[in-house]
Amino acid sequence: MSTPPLAGTGMPPGAFSGTQAQAAREVNTASLCRIGQETVQDIVFRTMEIFQLLRNMQLPNGVTYHTGTYQDRLGKLQEHLRQLSILFRKLRLVYDKCNENCAGLDPIPIE
Repeated sequence: MSTPPLAGTGMPPGAFSGTQAQAAREVNTASLCRIGQETVQDIVFRTMEIFQLLRNMQLPNGVTYHTGTYQDRLGKLQEHLRQLSILFRKLRLVYDKCNENCAGLDPIPIE
């Protein structure tokens, strides 16, 4: 069930679409820092998973091993590395955007 439009508001129906689109592009720096923090946590988690896979992976050094299991683990490892690469690119974008947002600010002395 939809609500009927309000009559007599004095604003055309699409009046806020431009400002909403601009607000969507201008993200709060604190929100960017939170996104960066979550991305770093994802990077750490993925890295731990990669080390876990590497620790459990047998080396093909002449010992009998299951080729299917090895290929499955290798595929998982490659997928984790691809995801890690994406996360690092995302972190770089967040870092650049934060620097861009803070470029005009004067540094405050720590004292």
